[in-house]
Amino acid sequence: MTTTTTGAAVPTERVDAHAKVTGALRYGADRNPLGVLHAAFAIARVPKGRIARLDIANAEAVPGVRLVLTHESDPGVKSGGFIMGGGYGFQSRQPLTDDRIAYWGQPIALVVADTLVAANEAAALVEAVYETEDSSLDLDAPGAETLVQAEAIPLPFLADVVIGDADTVLGECAVQVDSVFDLPVQHQNPMELIHTVVEWRGDTLVVHEGTQNSGAVRNGLATQLGIDPAQVEVISPSAGGAFGQKNSLQPHTCLAAVAARRLDRPVKLVLTREQCFHAASFRPLSRHRVRLGADAAGVLRAAVYEIDQQTSRHDLFPATYTDIASRLYGIPHFRGRQRLVRTDVQTPGYMRAPHEHPAAFAIESAVDEVAYAAGIDPVALRLANDTATDPVTGHPFSSRYLAECLRRGADRFGWSRRSPEPGSMRAADGTEIGWGVAGGAYPAHTVAAVARARVEADGTVRVEAGGHEMGQGIRTAIVRTVAADLGIPTDTITVVVGDTRSVPQHLTAGSWGTASALPVVVDALAELRRELGVPAQGPVDLAAAVAALGGAPVEVETTRTAPGQPPESLDQLRRGLVALAGPEYPQFSSYSWIAHFVEVRIEATTRRVRVSRVVSVADCGRVVSPRTAESQVRGGVVWGIGATLREATEVDPRYGGFLNTSLEEYPVPVNADLLADIHVEFIDEPDSLLNGPGVKGLGEVSMVGVAPAVANAVFHATGHRIRRLPIRLEDLL
Repeated sequence: MTTTTTGAAVPTERVDAHAKVTGALRYGADRNPLGVLHAAFAIARVPKGRIARLDIANAEAVPGVRLVLTHESDPGVKSGGFIMGGGYGFQSRQPLTDDRIAYWGQPIALVVADTLVAANEAAALVEAVYETEDSSLDLDAPGAETLVQAEAIPLPFLADVVIGDADTVLGECAVQVDSVFDLPVQHQNPMELIHTVVEWRGDTLVVHEGTQNSGAVRNGLATQLGIDPAQVEVISPSAGGAFGQKNSLQPHTCLAAVAARRLDRPVKLVLTREQCFHAASFRPLSRHRVRLGADAAGVLRAAVYEIDQQTSRHDLFPATYTDIASRLYGIPHFRGRQRLVRTDVQTPGYMRAPHEHPAAFAIESAVDEVAYAAGIDPVALRLANDTATDPVTGHPFSSRYLAECLRRGADRFGWSRRSPEPGSMRAADGTEIGWGVAGGAYPAHTVAAVARARVEADGTVRVEAGGHEMGQGIRTAIVRTVAADLGIPTDTITVVVGDTRSVPQHLTAGSWGTASALPVVVDALAELRRELGVPAQGPVDLAAAVAALGGAPVEVETTRTAPGQPPESLDQLRRGLVALAGPEYPQFSSYSWIAHFVEVRIEATTRRVRVSRVVSVADCGRVVSPRTAESQVRGGVVWGIGATLREATEVDPRYGGFLNTSLEEYPVPVNADLLADIHVEFIDEPDSLLNGPGVKGLGEVSMVGVAPAVANAVFHATGHRIRRLPIRLEDLL
């Protein structure tokens, strides 16, 4: 399949597709430098306390063991800081710096050996005696400390959202809903395990690691090790999935670097699947109370939305659930309050649609309740509450086609054939059939970015951009943009991302990767045309243009900040810090939007829920890479189904830690589970206010709203409103 452009037919296939399916694409852990040693962690088996005694003698006696690193052997590192507090790490807590245990699974020793077998054997022989303390592991546990976020983190973008007088108006509404929704701990579980391969080349530390944030890894390691960032190279051309798990500096990387320096050998550390549950961030427990009021015609007048979210003792992971809840519809009176509950875990973090997935489940379930209470079709009610203006800021949305998503989705799904009464649709064998709908939104963030474009004498092009490839297709989007602009074949274009030896690398997350990289790449292409002395548009004979200038390669570099973003954000970018703007810009607010329509079938005897049909229509601005965009939405829908019907990480209430720490026991959807026909469409209208190419984020919004669409379909099928996830068989018995 190809797409016709002004220059040439640009293939829609992923540029790395062949390498992926043939195994030619190399990831960080695939690297095996000469003389590499293998590392493994010994971990704490208590939830809280201190190490009273540590015995490593048996571990050191294992043949092939070269080093056992503990807090007693003084690694000489310090914290890289919490990424949401001006630092670089997923948490501020750095293991092996003291005898304190903050959570079950915290590393207490790093073993380095000639082989992985020896390292694992020795790690299992590290013995520790602890002085334990009482721990708090969930929102209601004794000792859990609850803080009002706006008071604990007094930053404007984390303040409570208050519009009008929601409490008073709510009491005057003819239709009122008051519901509490509970969402579980969940883990990202990308296919690629957390890992690092480090080696010292003289005074330069070279790191190969799958990451979403090579800039933070570089600068964070420099901070931890007390060296110049110029002495650190982080190379991450591809990550095998991330979804927020790899969005910052991991605490193991500096320890591997210390071991490599002491042993003067490269060191490889690959965490086990179980350790990935305890050594990185996760989606925290959260509880949501939604009070929603409407008039008899279904016009939403007031909402009060209160959230309790789990965080760690050592960091306050900020919550932003109210951001989309206050903007999905034109609700004139809204009051949001977000509370953080300190518990004894590692710091939670971002997992695909981190706050938006739970917020949409709560709000869109409550909206569905209002529709049924008012006797109004759920699609019609949503359309009646559409708005072109941001209720929070009063600014217009840069673009908003949520109503068109709903209309088109309803048409494609056949919504008009729906029987409105719950429990009224059944198959011939007694299977209950339910149809549900929900909307979703995600902030259209953008970040400061740098791009470099270089044309060689033979006409080949090399583009370096700030961004990371985690499977979402950013490399494909850039290649397609360059090919279409210059009218050249895609196989003459090389894209470099995730490599600190090129341009500065910003965190790629929050669906801002493509929306930030493409505009600055387009700027670089325009500058390149000027340097080459060729027209501003149309195909270019690059080899001839370079030859006319003497034959030396031509290189340009451009920078870009988000609308209204100060120039200092580029300095933040170069220091490996987050340089984020939006969704509130000086003259507008910007979000991506989506509507999901879901059919479920519930077996009469087993009560098993199967999703049989999905229609999803997204408004993400201009779609620059149709193949990868459709893949993003399909993947988000599949994940949303899993998050609604299967995924939950079980907490051990006795000893701390997580119990189902394998892909056998943490059930994610596989092909055999998904009989659903997933139909994806795009509005494909450029958002010219946000940036020149008109692109907005897609990867995160794809998942937002799937959970309530499924749960609303379950209600339509059965008449039972389920307000906690995942929905289990016993909920429907």
